[in-house]
Amino acid sequence: MPFELRPEPQPTLRPEGEYLKNAWKNTVYPLAERFGVKMVLPRVSPQPHTRLAFEGYQYAKEHGKGEVYNHRMFTAFFQEEKDIGDIHVLTELAEELGLDGEDFRKALETGRYREEHRKALRHAYEEMNIQAVPTFVIGSRVLTGLYDADVLERVIEEELSRRSGKTRGGFACDADGCD
Repeated sequence: MPFELRPEPQPTLRPEGEYLKNAWKNTVYPLAERFGVKMVLPRVSPQPHTRLAFEGYQYAKEHGKGEVYNHRMFTAFFQEEKDIGDIHVLTELAEELGLDGEDFRKALETGRYREEHRKALRHAYEEMNIQAVPTFVIGSRVLTGLYDADVLERVIEEELSRRSGKTRGGFACDADGCD
């Protein structure tokens, strides 16, 4: 589900500014270390708008590569410091994944997936009420913020129990939870 931190035309931030430096120093880097994720504050300045990258996701999804595309965008930006707001960079990354670069570029240039992306944003913002990242949607539950794996596992287990109407781990489960 898409979530644009700074949608157009809102200005994006600069990595050399104090806000991003402090946010990364005090929050992002400690969390990345805690979870064993390699991340750097990309020196792309200003930080890119990501609408084209999200439209590219719609293209990749239609061609069976949505998940690998998303992973590649994250590694390209947060590990390799590539400008994922640049159509040429996006096209190169799409080609790496085996997508047709020329067709991909044309799709972004013509806005072929723009309305699909807008619909996905409306769903995220208005229907699911997602207002921050990370947000986890597990069945009917929406969890915003960071949670330990055991909390997420418990919520998933509760949702599976609710859907199946079965008992799990000795607990009787229904629509209101497990007893």
